[in-house]
Amino acid sequence: MDLFDKCKEFTIVDELVKQDIYPYFHALETKQDTEVVMEGKNEIMLGSNNYLGLTSHPEIIEAGVKALETFGSGCSGSRFLNGTTKLHLSLEKELAEFLNKEDCVTFSTGFQTNLGIISCIVGRNDYIIGDKENHASIYDGCKLSYAKKLLRYNHSDMEDLERQLKSIPLDAGKLIITDGVFSMGGDICKLPEIVSLAKKYNARVMVDDAHALGVIGKGGRGTASHFNLENEVDIIMGTFSKSLASIGGYMVASREVCNYVKHNSRPYVFCASITPASVECARTALKIIKREPERIKRLNDIANLARRRLKEKGVDIRDSEAPIIPINTYDNETTFIACKKLFENGVYVNPVISPAVPIGQSIIRTSYMATLTDEQIERATDIIARVMGELNLLKK
Repeated sequence: MDLFDKCKEFTIVDELVKQDIYPYFHALETKQDTEVVMEGKNEIMLGSNNYLGLTSHPEIIEAGVKALETFGSGCSGSRFLNGTTKLHLSLEKELAEFLNKEDCVTFSTGFQTNLGIISCIVGRNDYIIGDKENHASIYDGCKLSYAKKLLRYNHSDMEDLERQLKSIPLDAGKLIITDGVFSMGGDICKLPEIVSLAKKYNARVMVDDAHALGVIGKGGRGTASHFNLENEVDIIMGTFSKSLASIGGYMVASREVCNYVKHNSRPYVFCASITPASVECARTALKIIKREPERIKRLNDIANLARRRLKEKGVDIRDSEAPIIPINTYDNETTFIACKKLFENGVYVNPVISPAVPIGQSIIRTSYMATLTDEQIERATDIIARVMGELNLLKK
């Protein structure tokens, strides 16, 4: 076979375009906000991870512009060499203090953060035990590591997690990895039980807080804070592309773990550093989160309002605890049609289809921002209920 045969056989995109239900790559004509313009259409944005609504905050934009003027458009090198500015060091110090850990390492993307941590920390004789619904970046980090074995436990199934742990030699290195808030389902991991099992079986714990920072926990400090277990979680990672209104990622841990990662993680050592403007945007967003903790309460109030209204209207939603509300659409084609109809009626949402979810369990993923108004939620949920009704997807 020719190397490119697989590309020629990949015809699904053309087929969906012909049916006029291709749902991806809609071009924004305005900045991320509660309402945007996409391809000439006004849309209520229910498909963004801009949870605290900070990407349009004038203070953050001003900070980014100032950093661009002072430090230029990029660092032209890795953090390990010429790519460290005083802004990088300030952000790491402030994040470590905010999350009550000794030290912090920042990476150029959130995806790269998981690659950089897991591939570095887990060695040839070590084991990884992960939730089956962990983010794709965690799985790719596991592939890059030299782990002896990756064991997956059924989603949030603590009996299955213990069964997997029992199968590993007690004296072997073990890392349990879980999303804090699961990105598709919006549910929160069972961290108290995970920590308890980690102690019982001599394992370390890593939490991916990409969708938890600024969302749950005291002052938005994430999953470990939510359960008052900050001292029991060994590694916490997160991203700047959601609540921190920028691009990049971080890990917080003990000083010795961070120091090891800084000097041994290939995705860290050999990647150009985050641009100064992106660093300063994230740093300013963190300042606003500290200054305005009421944003976290407003975010969850808005999500609860949307959840309540969708239920009242008979929309078939999955149970969730975070500002992520999945709507059941079941098959891929129906999901695409529903997304198209919603887009045409002024609501932007995200389709999640197989193989990202099991066949027959496709969903529309809706996510919410603290800056959405009650009126926008009422308007959007009315449209969602109407479209779901037209497609016979309301609960009987």
